[in-house]
Order: sequence, then C-alpha cells, then structure tokens
Amino acid sequence: MDNDKDLTHSHTGGETGAAVKEADPRLDEPKRYAVFLHNDDYTTMEFVVEVLTSDFSKPQVEAVGIMLKVHEEGKAVAGIYSFDIAESKIVKVTEKARRAGFPLKLTMEPVERSES
Repeated sequence: MDNDKDLTHSHTGGETGAAVKEADPRLDEPKRYAVFLHNDDYTTMEFVVEVLTSDFSKPQVEAVGIMLKVHEEGKAVAGIYSFDIAESKIVKVTEKARRAGFPLKLTMEPVERSES
C-alpha cells in the first residue's frame, strides 16, 4: 500500500515530473514552395492552359490568366506546395512537356511566410 501512495504522490505533482515545453506551432509548419512556369517561344498557350487545369487543378478562367501572365511577364506561379509535392509536379509536367515536344521550363522558389 505504501507503494500506491508514492505513485499517487509523484503522479499528482511534486517535483519529480519532467517539465513539458509547448512547441512553437510555426516550427511545425513545413516550408512552402512556389512552382513557376516560364515563358518560351515554342510551348503553346493551349498546352500551358491544359497543364494548369489538369496538373495544377486550376479552373479554366484562372489557368488562362496565369498563362497570360507567363506570356507577358516571363513567368508566373502555378501553385504553392510543400517541397516534395512541388518537386513532383515539376518532374511530372516537365516530362509531359518533353513528350509533347515542348521545352516548357518549371522552377520552384521558397515562399516567405507573412507575419500574421
């Protein structure tokens, strides 16, 4: 019975328990990466829109807007993802473009967190 009292005492407080630090939630969030499509003189606008709708799940109207931004400004963000997903999308879309005979270039850059 004395052992039960000792377990109860140490379990309900006292100075025998280890301190638990609360984790900073910002440390748990994975870094995000923007996937960019780059303009070139050969990849068709239709192909870029098709990639944006099928591989980046953009609605048609948004895909056309992104495609026009790529055409006019040289590059535009297709989406923002974790590192692994961004890298996977780049590989998949690059392979798709090569199979279709296009030199479409995709890159990714880390996204800075905005202070909320």
